[in-house]
Amino acid sequence: MSDVLELVDVSVVREGRALVDQVSWSISEGERWVILGPNGAGKTTLLQVASTYLFPSAGAAAVLGEKLGAVDVFELRQRIGLASASLLDKLPTEQTVLQTVLTAAYGMTATWREQYETTDEVRALALLDRLGMADYVTRKFGTLSEGERKRTMIARALMTDPELLLLDEPAAGLDLGGREDLVRRLGALAQDAYAPAMAMVTHHVEEIAPGFTHVLMIRQGKVLTAGPIDTELTARNLSLCFGLPLTLERHGDRWSAQGLPLG
Repeated sequence: MSDVLELVDVSVVREGRALVDQVSWSISEGERWVILGPNGAGKTTLLQVASTYLFPSAGAAAVLGEKLGAVDVFELRQRIGLASASLLDKLPTEQTVLQTVLTAAYGMTATWREQYETTDEVRALALLDRLGMADYVTRKFGTLSEGERKRTMIARALMTDPELLLLDEPAAGLDLGGREDLVRRLGALAQDAYAPAMAMVTHHVEEIAPGFTHVLMIRQGKVLTAGPIDTELTARNLSLCFGLPLTLERHGDRWSAQGLPLG
C-alpha cells in the first residue's frame, strides 16, 4: 500500500510554543484513522498540515505523494476532502444545501458565475442522499440543525471524489440522536472499500464508528501511540493520553470510556 500521508519529524511552532512536536505518522490507502487527545493536544494542527493549510516549521510532510513546499497546494487540495468548523463558518447561510455541496466541485464556498454539469448535480444529490439529506436539498444552509450541517459538510467534502478525507470533530455539538445518526453513516462510509483513506479528530471514543482501523493518540503535541485500533486503543493508553485513570469497554464495534470513582 502506498502512503496517502507521510509526516517525518514534523513540528509546528507558534510564538515559541510547539503545537506539534517531532511527529512522525503515515496513512496508507484503505486506512481509516481516528485521532484522539485532550484539548490543545495538537489534533487540529495535524489535520491542518494534512490538508495543506498549514506548513511544518520543521520536518517533512508529503500528502498524496507530493512534498509540501514543492507542490501547488491549490491543485493538491482538490484531491483532499475536508470538513471542519473553520470551513463551516465560511459557507454562505443563504445558499441551498445543494449549492453548498456543488460549490466544492470548483473549490469555492459561494456560487458565482460557474456552470455545473448534470453529472455534478447527480453526484451531489447522491452524496446528500447517502448522508441522509435528500429531503433538504432546497433548504437554506443557514436554517439547518447542527447535525444536518455536519452531514452536509461531509457530503461537500466528498464532492470531488477525494483520495484523502479529513474530518475535524464531525460530531461536536450534536445531541445523542444526532451523534448516533452520524456515527452510523460514518461507519457505512468507513466500511466502503471504495471510500478514500480517512482521518477523524475526536475527543470521545464513543464517536468512533465501526470500520475505523487505526488510532493515533496525541498529548501535548507529541504522539503517545499510533497503530491498529485493536491493539493500541487500550485503557492504559487512553489514561495516559487524557491524564486521568479511565476504564475502556468495547461493545461489538463501538467503544465507551469513563473515569474511575474518586477515592
